[in-house]
Amino acid sequence: MALYFECKVRYEKMGENGLVKKVNEPYLVDALTFTEAEARVTEEVKPFISGDFDVAAAKKTKIAEIFWASIDIADRFYLVKVNFITIDEKTSQEKKAANLILVQASDFHGALNRFEEGMKGTMADYEIAAISETPIVDVFNYVAKETTEQTNNPQKPQQQ
Repeated sequence: MALYFECKVRYEKMGENGLVKKVNEPYLVDALTFTEAEARVTEEVKPFISGDFDVAAAKKTKIAEIFWASIDIADRFYLVKVNFITIDEKTSQEKKAANLILVQASDFHGALNRFEEGMKGTMADYEIAAISETPIVDVFNYVAKETTEQTNNPQKPQQQ
């Protein structure tokens, strides 16, 4: 299971009217530690921000999964709070376990449709408690890097 950190990057941004203002933009990073999250978000945003910037905050999130959109125009992220319903066999009581799922979509209806598509085939009973648009600008998933030996010697000859 992935561990997601929300990192806020602070920098000066040129507005459409030509004025420069300070902004804090949140990014989601798949990382194991706060240090790794800060380093990765710094590396990812560096090519897109001119001038100085800093990671103003980093916090763990409770996002369990991300449902990605298959279309390019899906430029927003929606947070879906879903309650999975189970029955306690001893007491016959209904229990609800809340989970947060991030959905990439272009609008609210697209987020609802993408969520329902992502839940197809699941055997669990669930109910949607809330869907809300987030200010998250982008999500950076973990990508494994090749080791130095693989990079330098892609086809290492075997010794006989």
